[in-house]
Amino acid sequence: MPARLLDPSRPIAVAHRAGNDLARLRAAEEAGADVIEADIWLRRGRLEVRHLKTLGPIPIFWDRWYLAGLRIPCLLLSELVAAAAPDTLLMLDLKGWDNRLGPAVQREMARVAPGRAYAVCAQRWAMLGPFHAVPEAIVVHSIGKASRIERAFEHISRPGHAAVSIDQKLLTPELVARLREHAAVVMSWPVNDEELLARLHSWGVNGFITDSLEIATAVTRLKPPG
Repeated sequence: MPARLLDPSRPIAVAHRAGNDLARLRAAEEAGADVIEADIWLRRGRLEVRHLKTLGPIPIFWDRWYLAGLRIPCLLLSELVAAAAPDTLLMLDLKGWDNRLGPAVQREMARVAPGRAYAVCAQRWAMLGPFHAVPEAIVVHSIGKASRIERAFEHISRPGHAAVSIDQKLLTPELVARLREHAAVVMSWPVNDEELLARLHSWGVNGFITDSLEIATAVTRLKPPG
């Protein structure tokens, strides 16, 4: 069975970072999430699946107030793809500043899962370039700052553009309407409570990126727009 595509006719639940851990991946699949998001880094020629950052050559992973040694095992992109159910749509969030990451992910997906649909997103939009010509890749431009909103329209106005993701703090009903004119799917993050979920849904947002599997399940109960 092929992986599910993004269906703009109904609300879409995106399990944030659930692909970074195989136990979380399985739990998100069981909760009914439509999309499983995973953070992808290129380090020493390996496509690692993790949220933690590195300190360059210093042997430490970090994120805010958390530190860990580099000896902790890292999930690889190939292992994530092998573990995901055949109908799970993975959204690969490209991290860091290495321009080799986008081409490396494109080649690896073609090698380990030829023809399988997947989504790819990044706030550094140059990384998305290799995927525009890949039929099975759903390109998602991420917007994390207000200063990037108008520039985003230059990219998402391309014919056939599928999706955009945006920090929920930046949204208004008017902006959602503008985005929906250009992108079939407008995702927003983080959506971790039902009040925010209901408000964004009423504005026309149709993709909800959440850390909560309870909210992912709640998305499946929302009525289609219209």
